[in-house]
Amino acid sequence: MGFSGIGFKLWKILLGLGAICLVAVFAFTFADEREDEARAKIGFIIIGDVREAGWNASQYEGIKAACDKFGARLLVRDKVKENCGECPAAIRELIDEGAGMIFLASYSYSKEARELVAEYPNIAFATNSAEVHARNMTAYFVRMYQARYLAGALAGLQTKTNIIGYVAAMPNSEVNRGINAFTLGVRRVNPTAKVVVMWTGAWQNEEKEAVNAERLIREKNADVITYHQDEDSACRIAEKAGVDFIGYNALLTGYSPHCLTSVICQWDVYYTDIVQRYLKGEINSVKNHWIGIDQNVVKLSEFSSAVSSETAQRVESLKQELLNGKFIFAGELYDNQGVLRCAEDEVIGDDVLLERVDWLIEGVEVFE
Repeated sequence: MGFSGIGFKLWKILLGLGAICLVAVFAFTFADEREDEARAKIGFIIIGDVREAGWNASQYEGIKAACDKFGARLLVRDKVKENCGECPAAIRELIDEGAGMIFLASYSYSKEARELVAEYPNIAFATNSAEVHARNMTAYFVRMYQARYLAGALAGLQTKTNIIGYVAAMPNSEVNRGINAFTLGVRRVNPTAKVVVMWTGAWQNEEKEAVNAERLIREKNADVITYHQDEDSACRIAEKAGVDFIGYNALLTGYSPHCLTSVICQWDVYYTDIVQRYLKGEINSVKNHWIGIDQNVVKLSEFSSAVSSETAQRVESLKQELLNGKFIFAGELYDNQGVLRCAEDEVIGDDVLLERVDWLIEGVEVFE
């Protein structure tokens, strides 16, 4: 009989098994593709490189941790400049890729995206600027000003010249709010000290940040430096000059004890909460998601050895006041032009703090 008998039957069996295996491979591949398609897709747009320590890396690491936790697929567009059309283009790309939610992680994006947000009512947007709102766009941020207040108290206790330098991007509500809270902390423990601010005009401008820090130290005799920028250029200048400094939005490494502490946020905790709300369909249910020190989201990093135990205890006592419900922006407050901004029996509300802080508190000097 040869191959024509048993061999032919065996060939048919093998052919059948091969077909079954092939079908199984295609089935599993198709199932994997369907599972991937079923995963929530979350878009994330940010101004700088996500590997850059400071604002950019801290934001990216926070959103990535949240997406990984819930099995969502993260679609990233970084190095997207503000106010030049790049943000709207990135939004359209993310929507084309299937993003159901998009985080706008730089201050001016929401203004650029206003029309697009209305054009896509079924897409959930979240912006860290509270000055533009829509039914499908919610502001999300942390009460970083609470940690700024504590950092200010530390600076006020550390300074010997009573001049504290502050390198800042631009005078919008977010930045002004932080400067004001910081100054209130300074003057809570040292009423004769003042905060001298120099603007750079951009979130990232390393050359201008360095020049401003140098001038604050050399020309104004500042012996503590802090900043509101996306990276730590001002710290490098302070370190070189041998003066104390306080970081922002990053755990700074490689510095001497002149690095007193950093104002930090546990963005992974916050993004986990926001992503979970989105997956539940609750993200746009409120106007603002704004949480702070009582939920352990904002804090100061560990103090350096240059901070005495007495100073650390004083700052800790102020932290306990905040945890017990103390309002920072309360009681009689004047701005640096002598205008009353809050009466003795008043508290400045969240809507004003988020959207309408166009003034600087008494004790702040702007240096040009």
